[in-house]
Amino acid sequence: MTPEQMIAFAVFVVSFALILYRKIRILYISLGAAAILVLLGIVTPLQVVTEAINWDVLGIYFGFGMLSIAFGLSQVPRYLAFEIMRRVKTERWAIFWLAVVAASLSSLMPNPIVVMMLAPIAIEIADRFKSSLFFYLVPLAIASNVVTTVSMIADPPSTILAMETGMRFFDFYWFQARVGLGLISLVGVVAALLSLLVIFRNLDKPVSFTPEPLEVSYGPSILFVGGVLALAFFPISPGVISLVVGAVALAICPLSKTTMFREFDWESFLFIIGIFVIVASIDITGLLDAFSAWFVSLGIESPTLILAFLTWISVLLSAFIDNVPYTILMIPVCTQIAGALALNPFPFLYGMLIGTGIGGNITPVGSTANVIACGMLEKRDSTINLWEFMKISVPFSVIAVTVGWLLLQLIWL
Repeated sequence: MTPEQMIAFAVFVVSFALILYRKIRILYISLGAAAILVLLGIVTPLQVVTEAINWDVLGIYFGFGMLSIAFGLSQVPRYLAFEIMRRVKTERWAIFWLAVVAASLSSLMPNPIVVMMLAPIAIEIADRFKSSLFFYLVPLAIASNVVTTVSMIADPPSTILAMETGMRFFDFYWFQARVGLGLISLVGVVAALLSLLVIFRNLDKPVSFTPEPLEVSYGPSILFVGGVLALAFFPISPGVISLVVGAVALAICPLSKTTMFREFDWESFLFIIGIFVIVASIDITGLLDAFSAWFVSLGIESPTLILAFLTWISVLLSAFIDNVPYTILMIPVCTQIAGALALNPFPFLYGMLIGTGIGGNITPVGSTANVIACGMLEKRDSTINLWEFMKISVPFSVIAVTVGWLLLQLIWL
């Protein structure tokens, strides 16, 4: 390797290891690594602005992040949850429908917010019927994280894929004359949610739930629909559209602008900027080309084997590695491997994204939603048993990934 490649590779490995270690705030790791790369001349400031950072991704993250804050305060999510909970008859159906609500909301807003929003409902039901809160919060967390590829704005990796490949909102459902990633993922999500009825088949305690009165505001919901339609049909930069959505959300939200800005997830926003620079250094120095050439030299030319490898290795790695840097790294890897073999890159990109999006569900620390749910359990003196957690998370996640992987094989290869 050239000296520049050695430096870029060393910074990449050390930063990913520290992110995995989780003892230092990931914001400091990514921005610190990016600063080192710029100071050493591996990436120039001009390249940071024009090549490394995807400004549309940041615009979407900020704009729809602001909207999600307003949407949560509108009480629409709690209203939907209450309306469903008061109709269920037994405990396993309460768990199932709570997971359905969590999955539905998480396709529109960040999953940590969904967990925090619905957790009080889960706690109330569990306390009222003297049931284990573990059986409510774990399904709530993994269901909120299983929909990461259902829509373009469901999770940062999906947004990143869309912006890096030029996809628009409805391209997630019909693309290149075939069923798209969003619909394929949705089938896997439905299969995974139905598995909860089997996992909790013995929880047949009768349920009675009386919702509290709520004052609902529909402004953020209307704004969300308008924003999605604008993303789908307006020939304007998605980042610009999203910034307009965020500005309107700021205007209609009852919180002050200062509070809205304070509530926004700035840590993830800045973390993504740093990761863009780190991964750009791998590309700019030619390491991605070298890796792709090495992979091709292995002689694996079967699209079926490549799809299986990329999907399931992503599941394994994302159980421990943050899915944002992994996605930013793997998009050019998948594209270059497909290009070297003269194959369509999209099935590999889709398989990689499904794997990395859902793989984080497997362990208690694999996703932010899981960490939040487990933290709530520990505050209530519940011990987090890894085996008991994985008895729920593994079949749930494997079913979702397997269905998506098989559908990609049938439809895209």
